[in-house]
Amino acid sequence: MSDSFFGAQNLAFSNLSFSSQNISLVKTNLGWSAIALLISAFILLPIGSVIFLAVFPADNIWPHLIATTLPRYISTTILLMISVGALAGIIGTVTAWFVVRYSFSGSTWLQWALLMPLAIPGYVGAYALVDLLEYAGPVQSILRETFGWSSSQDYWFPEIRSFGAAVFVLSLSLYPYVYLLTRVAFRDQASSVEEVARSLGALPSERFLKISLPLARPAVAAGIAIVMMETVNDFGTVDYFAVQTLTTGIFSVWLQSSNVGGAAQLACVVLTIVILLVSLEKLSRRRMQFFNMSSKQKKVAKIRAHGAINILAFLCCFVPVLLGFVVPLVVLAKHSMSNPRLFLDKALIDATWNTVFTGTIAAAFTVFLSIVMVFGMKSMKGKLPKITMPITTIGYAVPGAVLGVGILIPLAALDNAMADAIYFITDIDLGLIFTGTSFAIILAYIVRFFAIGQGATEAALGRISPNLEHAARSLGKNRTLILNKIYLPIIKGSLASAMLLIFVDCVKELPATLLLRPFNFDTLSTRVHEQASLEDLANAAPAAIYISLVGLCAVVLLARTNRFE
Repeated sequence: MSDSFFGAQNLAFSNLSFSSQNISLVKTNLGWSAIALLISAFILLPIGSVIFLAVFPADNIWPHLIATTLPRYISTTILLMISVGALAGIIGTVTAWFVVRYSFSGSTWLQWALLMPLAIPGYVGAYALVDLLEYAGPVQSILRETFGWSSSQDYWFPEIRSFGAAVFVLSLSLYPYVYLLTRVAFRDQASSVEEVARSLGALPSERFLKISLPLARPAVAAGIAIVMMETVNDFGTVDYFAVQTLTTGIFSVWLQSSNVGGAAQLACVVLTIVILLVSLEKLSRRRMQFFNMSSKQKKVAKIRAHGAINILAFLCCFVPVLLGFVVPLVVLAKHSMSNPRLFLDKALIDATWNTVFTGTIAAAFTVFLSIVMVFGMKSMKGKLPKITMPITTIGYAVPGAVLGVGILIPLAALDNAMADAIYFITDIDLGLIFTGTSFAIILAYIVRFFAIGQGATEAALGRISPNLEHAARSLGKNRTLILNKIYLPIIKGSLASAMLLIFVDCVKELPATLLLRPFNFDTLSTRVHEQASLEDLANAAPAAIYISLVGLCAVVLLARTNRFE
């Protein structure tokens, strides 16, 4: 009887211990879930504040905007989006087709060189183009000397600071997004369909238009959608070319008219366009599904190009690299080398330090918050994670000017409330705590590029077998230890790549930085914009070269991670 008693007692203690572990596990999961939801709310708060400010403005100028500038802002923005999306889509798709389907002169290095224009921000390309093609520039000067023309009235030359020039520059800067996605789609297509079409006598152009392009349509559409969203976000290029878009309208209404409500209302229009664009892109692919019928598919073999095809393929791939990367870099190098001491200018060094500091802090915190949120969402069941995760990525599609409006106003209100409270308690006036520092810029970067960190983290964690976590739990390890000891060592490579990409995007970001920077605080992007706006390209060139060199790091990383061989 005593043995039965002690056995029952041990069983009771065992059950009690097991129950305690379950309670502890539930508490841990609830803690992670709560933190994940708080991070989601933190990311979405600026967008919510924009909507609130637009709905309840202090001074409603919405009727005035509708009657005056709003139709022009909307029509110009939509036309610019469509034009840049179409031209970048054509360049990216055609170049991807040539490097995947043909082996031609220079194809080995051109397939990764086609990504290089990503290293040149659109506003930098705009400054270089105007310097090269303006009346006093080398191109028109050579034409006048060659043909004996004495003034601009003797010949016709396209208007440089125009809508068409903005489309040209933005397309050359953004087409790599289409090229990158479309190249993968073309590369992964099975050879069986192509071989059947070729056996039936289909010409290369027919195979491209009727087979390869329809199969790659989802990738092309996704790339064009990214291009159009980046076009909406652009400020430096359109401002330099005097093209009035919704983004320039936000700056004008806020900074020149001092009307926050009107700026928020314009920001909501931009936000609506972006959401419609993303929704239409997904809707267009909702019923389109393509499957590889064979698990052992063979990739399409490259065709050796000769004669006219060889020349055509080379020119189609080389010209975008030449105009989108080589020419701007040469123009910038020419100006900077005329006075190398500009690279050691104190203002430039300070701007470089500010850029590195804000970009590094933002990249580190973005990746950290991404890890915590994604890992916390994994412990939640039901539809909430499926709804929350995609919504938190909307920040990447939101233009920096919109985030500037959504962050600065509530942050300034919080600043004033804290300063008043501290002064009431201590009689010490601390002034602005958040908006008077780089905190607002870092916050904008985190919200804007959170999708990059979240996407990289989610993809990396998705590749790890859940059996590892199950085994660790069976040994009594909590989720915090599982994250630190198991997941982080495995995914650290993906996290480092995400951190680098976020850092590069922070370096190039202009609209949010212009709106949120403290007084007398410059980054590389704002210094380039200010100097170029003063037509001082010599002082703008060194900072632009620094930005381009940082951008090249991202290009190399993209080439490595996307198997460019």
